[in-house]
Amino acid sequence: MSCQQTRDLIHGYLDGELDLMKSLEIESHLKDCQVCAQTYKEMRGLQSAVGNSAVRFDPPANLESRLHSALKRESEPDSRTAMMRWRWLVAGVSLIAVVAAIWLVVAMLTRESSGEVLAQEIVSSHVRSLMADHLTDVPSSDRHTVKPWFDGKLDFSPPVKDLSQQGFNLNGGRLDYIGNRPVAALVYQRGRHSINVFVWPSSETAMNDRMSVSQGYNLIRWTNSGMAYWVVSDLNLAELQQFVQLLKEQSQARM
Repeated sequence: MSCQQTRDLIHGYLDGELDLMKSLEIESHLKDCQVCAQTYKEMRGLQSAVGNSAVRFDPPANLESRLHSALKRESEPDSRTAMMRWRWLVAGVSLIAVVAAIWLVVAMLTRESSGEVLAQEIVSSHVRSLMADHLTDVPSSDRHTVKPWFDGKLDFSPPVKDLSQQGFNLNGGRLDYIGNRPVAALVYQRGRHSINVFVWPSSETAMNDRMSVSQGYNLIRWTNSGMAYWVVSDLNLAELQQFVQLLKEQSQARM
């Protein structure tokens, strides 16, 4: 797929309107073309910012009645004085709205920036584990061996699922260090593709899947039941999404 074709279809890809084949073609092109990948990243950021309800300012329900009451109490014969007061009051409310909106936008951008830094850490850790041939500290396909191995090494117990029947083999687990804290890294295999699943406790509210591409690697992250999950691999996005869905289904089935 050419750059022009990718640009023509990128909006449909962002909105999830393309069929599987077109989506896979675009994903393949984005891996090989840094220019289109950067364009895609910027469009995703803009889409997220525009769609975020946090940047809207909704005035209190009783604001109108409070304004009318204030004007009635301070009404004077001089209509010009009353008009000036009204204008100053409206200007004050508008200023508060603008300041609130700016604060929310800055907070949102700060969170997005933190997410990008964390994504870079995740990808770097994934690449190191492949280059150093150190994917696992406890090599095992048995989740009953991998899960207890973390006892005493972490202040939480990571969920370890067996997805071998669905074509995603458990290879083992290891300790890692992400976001200034020790985390669990669970390693799965799909053909020749390694999948790292990073898990650690999180105080964030439940968050649906967020997908991104960094340095040619697909990432999917979400939070649920007090845990943060980051999945990274060079596996194509469609199969990686299938893996994440299976992981979630098994977690819900055992709750």
